This record gives sequence, structure tokens and C-alpha cells, in this order.
Amino acid sequence: MQVDAAFPMALRGAPFRVREALHRGVSAGRLRARALLRPFHGIRAWTRPESHEDLARAVLPRLRPDQAFSHTTAATILGLPLPRRLERDLRIHVTTLGTDQALRVRGTVGHRARRGRVRIVYSGTAALTHPADTFIALAMLLSRDELIVVGDALIGWLGWCDRDELIATARRYRGARGIRRVRAALQEIRPGSRSPGETRLRLALTRRGLPQPALNHDVVVDGQWIACVDLAYPEARVAIEYESDLHRTDDRTFRKDLTRGEHLKDVGWWLVRATADDLGAAIEVFVSRIRRLLDGVPTGRHDPRPTRPLTSSRWTLVDASTK
Repeated sequence: MQVDAAFPMALRGAPFRVREALHRGVSAGRLRARALLRPFHGIRAWTRPESHEDLARAVLPRLRPDQAFSHTTAATILGLPLPRRLERDLRIHVTTLGTDQALRVRGTVGHRARRGRVRIVYSGTAALTHPADTFIALAMLLSRDELIVVGDALIGWLGWCDRDELIATARRYRGARGIRRVRAALQEIRPGSRSPGETRLRLALTRRGLPQPALNHDVVVDGQWIACVDLAYPEARVAIEYESDLHRTDDRTFRKDLTRGEHLKDVGWWLVRATADDLGAAIEVFVSRIRRLLDGVPTGRHDPRPTRPLTSSRWTLVDASTK
């Protein structure tokens, strides 16, 4: 990054608005220098924005006090899991609160919302829609299952809000676009999930008639903690682990998984491992296997379970109302 020493310190190192630079005494000629990039109309930057968050920072100087990042842009800042098709869409979504004109800049998508309905929080100096309001907005872009994955993340491993807050927010949006999809998703959102893969696996099981599994279940036998498993059917002593690529590429995680499997077998539990392939074309075969284990049907291999049941005992948010 080559910075012109003639630029005021306040404009160095971060994207800035041309109007502000002129106001600070920078000449129009210097603003046309090749060292400066033009990610958006009226904006200059010292480095090329590569990611969605970089682009959001670049457009930030153009936002008015009544505007905030929303939809997929807010979701990205919050760390919410989005499908690949939306991850590849680098357009910046901005919502204007009230009746003023929505943002109209190439490379952005402008929205408007009624003042008082959408809440604003802050991530550093950037305003964005509240996590629960972002969840509602995403209903226009996501399928029901994709929305459930986002909801599980919000109330699960990210912890931005709880299910009651999502339900209360949905009530405020009565009649809004996508609200029926929101209500359908809320019926299946569960606390306890720790990854999108776990959520998709749970949905695959329950959609095919299997009971609701316990999430991130601690296996305790005779008062001794054995392991924490992604999904479990404690009564049948069946544990299911979703194996992401991390489990394959990280040696420490791989060894830990092997040890956990042996410990579970020692106390009479089945451990079934699932991968992304099992959630694809092989899903029916995988679910049939789980169903046989729950029904106690022999699988053709040695059953580790004894005949007598065992005893199982990126960004910090600040509420806008406090600013």
C-alpha cells in the first residue's frame, strides 16, 4: 500500500469519500492518482477490497446516519452461515430507515424499512441491522432449510440471540414478505447445534420420520463423563458425529475422534460417523442404518451394546440504544 504523504492522516490506511478529501484540502489531481482505487462511485481506497467485509468497509463512508448494512452483508459481518450462491454475491446490502431515498450506488443493493421496526446495532463503527432483524430479512433470499441453519447458528454456536427473541421479532413483522417461511423455520430451529453440518444432519433424520435427537449430548455412564457427541439417541445408545473436512485434515482432531469412538464402544454405545456425502445421494441409506440401530435390528457386525441397559445419568456488537 503506497500512501501519498500529502494526504491528511485521517484519510490514510482506510477508504475515504472524495467529498471529505476535497474538504480537507486534497486537490482533485491527487484524487485521480493511479495509486488510489475506486471501489465505489465517490470513494477512494488504498488497497483493493477482496472480501464482502472489505467491500462493506469501502462503502461505509457513503452511509448516512439513517442507513445500515443489512441482509447478506449484515449476515457476513455477524458470521452467519450462508449458502455458496450468496457467498459469491459480493453486492453490499444497505437498508435506509424511514422515507428518505435508498442508497443507489453501483455494486450495492438499497432497501428501505419503516423506522421503529428494524433495530440497529454497531460492529465497531459500522451500523448493521440487529441479528434477529437480519434473520427476518434473509427469509426473502433463503430456503426454509437454509433459514433454519442460520437460526440454529444465531441461537447456537454464535449466540447472538435466543429463540424467544426470534419469535418476538417475527411477530413485529406480521404481513411482511417471507414471514410465512420465517414461521415455518422457527418450528424447527433448535438450540445446541454447533455447525451447519449438524443442523442439516438433524433435519435429514427428522424429515424422514426419526425422533428428534439430542444435540451435543454428554454421554455419562455410572457418573463418569465419556464424551460429548454431536447428535444422540440416548435410549438406544446411538451417537452420531458429523465429520467436516477439519476432521480429515487436522491430525489432532483426527486422533481425538478415534479415541472418542473407542471410549464410546467401551461403554456400549454405537458411534456412527456422517459426512457431506451422507447428506447427499446416500441420505436414504444413511437414515435406514440409523433407523435399524434405533429399532435394535442387528447390523451384521458385533453389537457393542450389552443386553442389559447401562445407566445414563469478528466483530463485537453494541446495541444502538446505548449509543
